[in-house]
Amino acid sequence: MKTKPEKQVQLPAALPAVPSPRHLVKSARARPNEIWDRTFTASQARSTLGISPYAMATAWLDWGHALSRAPGRQAELAAKVWQNQLKVMRNLVSPETGFEPHQYDDRFDHEDWQKLPYRFWLQQFLAVEDWWREAAKDLHGMAPRSGDRVDFMARQVLDAVSPSNSPVLNPEVLAKTLQSGGANFVSGAQLFTESLAQAMTEDPVTSDRFEVGRNLACTPGEVVFRNELFELIQYAPSTDKVHKEPVLIVPAWIMKYYILDLSPENSLIRYLVAQGFTVFCISWINPGSDQRNLSLDDYRRLGVGDAMDAIGRICPKTKIHACGYCLGGTILAIAAATMARENDNQLASITLIAAQTDFSQAGELMLFVDDDQVAYLEDLMWSQGYLDQRQMAGTFQLLRARDLIWSRRIRRFLLGEKDEEFDIGFWSGDTTRLPYRMHSEYLRGLFLENRLTAGRFAVDGRVIALKDIDVPFFVFGAEKDHIAPWRSVYKVSLFTDSDLTFVLASGGHNGGVLSEPGHPGRSYRLGRREAAAPYIDPDSWLERHDAQSGSWWPVWVSWLTDRSAPQQIAARTPGAGALPSLGPAPGLYVMQR
Repeated sequence: MKTKPEKQVQLPAALPAVPSPRHLVKSARARPNEIWDRTFTASQARSTLGISPYAMATAWLDWGHALSRAPGRQAELAAKVWQNQLKVMRNLVSPETGFEPHQYDDRFDHEDWQKLPYRFWLQQFLAVEDWWREAAKDLHGMAPRSGDRVDFMARQVLDAVSPSNSPVLNPEVLAKTLQSGGANFVSGAQLFTESLAQAMTEDPVTSDRFEVGRNLACTPGEVVFRNELFELIQYAPSTDKVHKEPVLIVPAWIMKYYILDLSPENSLIRYLVAQGFTVFCISWINPGSDQRNLSLDDYRRLGVGDAMDAIGRICPKTKIHACGYCLGGTILAIAAATMARENDNQLASITLIAAQTDFSQAGELMLFVDDDQVAYLEDLMWSQGYLDQRQMAGTFQLLRARDLIWSRRIRRFLLGEKDEEFDIGFWSGDTTRLPYRMHSEYLRGLFLENRLTAGRFAVDGRVIALKDIDVPFFVFGAEKDHIAPWRSVYKVSLFTDSDLTFVLASGGHNGGVLSEPGHPGRSYRLGRREAAAPYIDPDSWLERHDAQSGSWWPVWVSWLTDRSAPQQIAARTPGAGALPSLGPAPGLYVMQR
């Protein structure tokens, strides 16, 4: 990419307020009836966490219609009711028989759930769960997505009416009540009041234990570039010599970048610096309503493009190891394919961490993506200028309602136990917004229409292809990732021909990435596909590669080292090169609320 003169940006004193309806009418330049329609839909969306009730109702209608004309299936489901009841009755006599909770469901871990009458209530609940899993699938003529949505909605209702949520049916709550003399309900009421007050005021996350710049996002460095979209942080070296090739990290803009620079002991960025790499990281702006028209291509051009140009000025005539996390990996892949089309050879390698390039198997998030649902979200974002992270959080919480909603409420409001503070919990509450235009383009162009791997994603009016990229790939997936399922992440191997190393680690979307050496219980599988080698499907790949104990971080560092120049150079001091320091890390943008 060609270098450009650095642009001086005047930072706003505060982010602008949400535009009023009068402002919308003036700026939208749309027909009055369209403005009224979109405003009405937006008001609905605020009360439903951005989830379209019409999309969900359509799924129920599709399921009901398919079931109504399937008498054989009806008989089969009726028989299953009796089979499940017989299984429950047998459990009363033989406790070793019966239904088992999901392996990741910890609501029923207390030993008293195996005593009567609690065991009976639990078995009845699990029997209904089992029936609904069967009822929502394999109906001829029903759209598969409708079945998935019905199963999802039934699961939400069942999680809400679980006996574990009742203080008189949950033996753990009863035991705690007897032990504390009811003090757990007093503490629970106080915690409920605090939670309600925080939800009503929408105060930013606060903590006595964690603070950005003090013990989070605290790896030393300097901001060396800033434009209207991001700040570029160059981290101070901790070794005398460094690898010639720098590392650029492109984080997701759906949350703040410091998931990769949490506490010093589990900071991936700090670990890379300690291994002798010059590390740069993008810190995205937290956009307000005045940035509603930022596009997906702006994130490629003004984001990844300008970052590479700035690094090119600091490290001239040097290739870059580029690493993208989550959405950052998606935009990095788009940028790399565009560079390949233009014969730009600035990249030394590409690392994609929990990042999707093909969205045909994007997991349960696809339950919330169709034309109706996207239009519903678009109207919400149109009215505000952005999608608030609090509105996004509702969707992610529903995907893991057992853990993120119900287990937490049982612990807080029924057992009266305050949440233990963790760095990752503080980070997840430090929310960001998504610009209206960018998120609409992302949802429609990638999630809904899957244009990137379908050969229909255009940059500057011309289609790009991942197959044009000829630098080596390092691709990371996590076994329990519900946001970027590992089989979806793995599909990049189907659409590229380059040398590709794939690592599948234990853990989830964030926890699997934070796998510092010495972390107990971590494991990974590692495999390599040489350039132009035949494709191996994900299940076959899983069978061929055994799990190894330990962290995947040293594996990645070794991979980067093998693809760097053999001779190291003197360490680079941030701000001492072509671009002076604009202030210490973590910078200004990460502090925006």
